[in-house]
Order: sequence, then C-alpha cells, then structure tokens
Amino acid sequence: MAAQIDCEILTFPTGARVYSRGREADAIHAVRRGIVELVGDAGERLRYRPGELFSYQDIVWREGTYRSEAVARTPVEILRLDRLRFFNLLHNHPTLAILLIGQQHDRLREQRTSGNCCY
Repeated sequence: MAAQIDCEILTFPTGARVYSRGREADAIHAVRRGIVELVGDAGERLRYRPGELFSYQDIVWREGTYRSEAVARTPVEILRLDRLRFFNLLHNHPTLAILLIGQQHDRLREQRTSGNCCY
C-alpha cells in the first residue's frame, strides 16, 4: 500500500482515535508502526500490528460506515488509502484479496482460540 502514490501517512499518539464508529467508511488503513485496537459495539476488541490491514471489511461488506472505533494503543503510523484507490489496487493486484482472506482467517482462528468468537 505504501507504494501507492496517493496513500496518506498519518501519525497518532497513544489513545488517539484513528476513526469513530458510525463515520463514513471512506478508506482502508494499514498499520506501519505501533498497535491499533478496534472496539466493536459489544465491546469486542481486535488488535492490529505492523503490516496488518484493517477497515477493509467496512468498505467492502457493510453499509458504508465504520462499525467499530479504531484507537491507537501505542504511538502509531498509519497508511490510509481511499476506497476507490483501494478497489483499483485490488483490480490491479488480485492476489492482495487472497492475502486479506488469509488475514481474516487468522483473526477468526485467534478469536476462536481465545473464546471471543460467538456462533
């Protein structure tokens, strides 16, 4: 993602909101440095580390809004790519979709192991 010309690089201090629940889902994010935690409606929490993408579920499968709040748990550096450019990136590099599916699979396995996954 960092190779994309129009990719923004944002920095946030510990405790800052990267985005809020209910806001228009207009971009995908990737952690370049630090840890970002997503907090869902029911209080469920997922942490993302360097190299991991987040918020793609909201721009692909949801009603167009972020369904969780993203909070910097350490000082973070975030890569932000707007929705249209992300879809163009997927179109030009379809193997990225396979990497995202693999990441989602790892997240589900992690939730199931920790007992945070509900069926």
